[in-house]
Amino acid sequence: MSGCVSTVRRGLDGVAGPGSGGGAGGPHVLIVDDNEQNLELLEAYLDDLHGTTATATDAHDALAAIGVRRPDLILLDVMMPRMSGFQLCQKLKEDPATRGIRIVLVTALNELSDVERGSDVGADGFLSKPVSRPDLLAKIREVLAR
Repeated sequence: MSGCVSTVRRGLDGVAGPGSGGGAGGPHVLIVDDNEQNLELLEAYLDDLHGTTATATDAHDALAAIGVRRPDLILLDVMMPRMSGFQLCQKLKEDPATRGIRIVLVTALNELSDVERGSDVGADGFLSKPVSRPDLLAKIREVLAR
């Protein structure tokens, strides 16, 4: 890997992921964004979530990170180079091995057509940037509770 993936241990507030990534220690969340400041902000917002986080700066690194440790949830930027978040989401949802991973699109796009496209490619949630910490944590809890 290119070194763009990192894992950080977090605290716990009762959110346990349904997948194989988080286990009893809480969910494993992969944050994918090509903007380093956005990655740092979303990681900071997750400080109170129990479990772990990993980051990736593009779809290629995200796929590599998923191969190393399957996340319970992916926070996925839409507008990225080479492969968009829509394309990555669709790819993951079409693959039986990854279709169960929850995906929340976190993007500057906020038109109804963007939300519909996210739904069409299988996203489990959608948040428009700038995202607030309470909205992000509420969406994560909602999506992981399904």
